Amino acid sequence: MSSTSKGVALVTGASSGIGAVYADRLAKRGYDVILVARNEERLKKVAGRIEAETGREVRVFPANLNDKTDLAKVESLLRDDKSITMLVNNAGVGSVASILQADVDTVEDMIDLNITALTRLTYAVAPAFVARGSGTIINIASVVGVAAEALNGVYSASKSYVLSFGHSLQKDLADKGVRIQSVLPGATATEFWDVAGYAAQKTASITMSAEDCVDAALAGLDDGELVTIPGLHDGDAWTRWEADRRELSKKFGNAKPAARYSVKSSSAA
Repeated sequence: MSSTSKGVALVTGASSGIGAVYADRLAKRGYDVILVARNEERLKKVAGRIEAETGREVRVFPANLNDKTDLAKVESLLRDDKSITMLVNNAGVGSVASILQADVDTVEDMIDLNITALTRLTYAVAPAFVARGSGTIINIASVVGVAAEALNGVYSASKSYVLSFGHSLQKDLADKGVRIQSVLPGATATEFWDVAGYAAQKTASITMSAEDCVDAALAGLDDGELVTIPGLHDGDAWTRWEADRRELSKKFGNAKPAARYSVKSSSAA
């Protein structure tokens, strides 16, 4: 237990699962914590336990990030509270339903939470961190952001967004003292699967505990990783994949279509 505060970490989706474990681990690392989620009663239970075990200050900030008024309140907190030194964008929801099964309004709510809320909270805190020359933003994506066919397509696409957004943030903020980490959990034993409609995944042999997932993610943060994938044992495989992606991106800028399309280009020779 640390007696010196490292500032305040604001964690969304903190009433259970990965978010609650992040709050616990960060408190044990010397952070005071702000817990954000919809269920105030569950937040208070998490806060009481962490305060008793760590002695850190834990504040409860009930908010539904799908509600514009609540979301705006969290944005204001991130902009104005100079004690906040870390944002963990963990709140999210998923689905295993195909496009032929999923309700489009439910899917839109998923986009609002997984993409819009995460983006707005990041936009709120980034200028404050840049002004101070320090701060850390951890965005929880998912391996399905790469393995896009694994679950519901909108969920996978939302996590692809988080990964791409993280790359852009790293480009924009790295030289301004702000750290960005994108975390890609695989299947993790949390209530996520109850909401997504496949509770059996929580006990599957490939499913990681939330504690192991967060501990690995924080170890990756300590090691300076920009992207952390707790379940990927061959870390060099990601390094190679990223290098190939960046190399491929250099080959997109051509004024004429590729010869395989047999297009008579109108571009000047």
